[in-house]
Amino acid sequence: MGRFVVEKNNLKVTSPDSIKGIYECAIGNFGVPQYGGTLVGTVVYPKSNQNACKSYSDFDISFKSKPGRLPTFVLIDRGDCFFTLKAWIAQQAGAAAILVADSKVEPLITMDTPEEDKSDADYLQNITIPSALITKTLGDSIKSALSGGGMVNMKLDWTESVPHPDERVEYELWTNSNDECGKKCDTQIEFLKNFKGAAQILEKGGHTQFTPHYITWYCPEAFTLSKQCKSQCINHGRYCAPDPEQDFTKGYDGKDVVVQNLRQACVYRVMNESGKPWVWWDYVTDFAIRCPMKEKKYTKECADEIIKSLGIDLKKVDKCIGDPEADVENPVLKAEQESQIGKGSRGDVTILPTLVVNNRQYRGKLEKGAVLKAMCSGFQESTEPAICLTEELETNECLENNGGCWQDKSANITACRDTFRGRLCECPTVQGVKFVGDGYTHCKASGALHCGINNGGCWRESRGGFTYSACVDDHSKDCKCPHGFKGDGVKNCEDVDECKEKTVCQCPECKCKNTWGSYECSCSNGLLYMREHDTCIGSGKVGTTKLSWSFLWILIIGVGVAGLSGYAVYKYRIRSYMDAEIRGIMAQYMPLESQPPNTSGHHMDI
Repeated sequence: MGRFVVEKNNLKVTSPDSIKGIYECAIGNFGVPQYGGTLVGTVVYPKSNQNACKSYSDFDISFKSKPGRLPTFVLIDRGDCFFTLKAWIAQQAGAAAILVADSKVEPLITMDTPEEDKSDADYLQNITIPSALITKTLGDSIKSALSGGGMVNMKLDWTESVPHPDERVEYELWTNSNDECGKKCDTQIEFLKNFKGAAQILEKGGHTQFTPHYITWYCPEAFTLSKQCKSQCINHGRYCAPDPEQDFTKGYDGKDVVVQNLRQACVYRVMNESGKPWVWWDYVTDFAIRCPMKEKKYTKECADEIIKSLGIDLKKVDKCIGDPEADVENPVLKAEQESQIGKGSRGDVTILPTLVVNNRQYRGKLEKGAVLKAMCSGFQESTEPAICLTEELETNECLENNGGCWQDKSANITACRDTFRGRLCECPTVQGVKFVGDGYTHCKASGALHCGINNGGCWRESRGGFTYSACVDDHSKDCKCPHGFKGDGVKNCEDVDECKEKTVCQCPECKCKNTWGSYECSCSNGLLYMREHDTCIGSGKVGTTKLSWSFLWILIIGVGVAGLSGYAVYKYRIRSYMDAEIRGIMAQYMPLESQPPNTSGHHMDI
């Protein structure tokens, strides 16, 4: 019932016309596919060593491209040696990519790395060129076109190999805590160490959602009581793993691996619930370093020390693990087994390690740079994080001719926006000011404060301590020459000679002098010029002016005297009023000298 999905990319033959078209090819599970990009080249089918199982130098053949020539894609026959060896030999001869033609008509398969016990795989990590398996039919067509003297050009396209629907990438890594499985285990541990930093940056920034997974098998019911199942399985044969050393009589057993895998899965679950799923990377890398099998430290005690050192709740982890000896289902491992079954575009997971990006199985070298390429191609264009735009991962198309986009060199503003897949020509937003336009031929600042950016693209000039601008900081988009100037407002504004054009200073007594951006107007005979009314005022005689000043002083003095007099009268009236009030009050209590004598004859001395 298993379903293995072959990850494919498009192969487009651009010439000759006889085989022109788009074909499918299967991405090899090694090398470095150009995820998110394309590669154009010309195909060569060598006359000797057509299965690429021997060094091409023995046949004096080289595929190194000369200046000005397209990269070389080498067409190789399937068979006689491993796919990886073919790629390595072709790469050493200068090939940019290899196309392996199938030897029979059948559905495409994924070219995988060889088993370690069958081949010396030291060269595997050095394969950097992409590889693809093509059908026998397409291979025969290419050979026929080349034999006829034609040139076969094609493009390998990985732009849609990974879906890229939004600004977040979901990915999962099917891994294993076993470190005694040879080169694959060593490669996997090395990848975890190298990729940890990038993974944690992406996860903490909310750019990715990562989930680790672990493959387990179940023991057939008829064999659950056998020695093999008891040593390789937990929970009565429900969850099993192969013996690490492939020897039941020594070292650790498969059930030890299952328990440690379960512990790693539980660490992830506990930390994911606390909002820190990236701590999983710290745990697994520390465990690989501190608790290796070869040092007999692949134990719960060693694992628990790491859990404590990272501040992980050990009780929660142990509760998640449960009892490996109990005859019950383990919820975590049961969910892992169900996840192994392919869903949608992702096939069943049968190979360790397996990386799945946006529900699409990754094909290529398990190495930091190669994996980041695949992950970065999973972001919607222009939403990829900064780590995807480094020189090691992609080419900055904005560096050459500004990507063909608009730019203002003087203000150092450009509409070219580099992306992982290429570039976009979009008018930018600078210091809160939005530029509008097509991004290719023009962009113009708009909105309030736009004059602060390159003066809004308008004319501006300073002379003699005065500065004039054709830009206004409001929501208007047009450049308009200020009062006193005329022109287009963009490239130039010329001073208007108001005197020559006789638009100001036209009264009979006026004398006009033009200045930059304005004018000066004065009056003859000492008259005063009123700019608002463009007129001169006053009688024109100096004596009159003096008389006017004298009259003004007299008027001021008169107003002052009147004010003082008024104040004195005010004070006198207040004093008189107060005296009268006091006398009236005192008269009610005692006779005053001014009153007549008491008629009763009594007298009181005061």
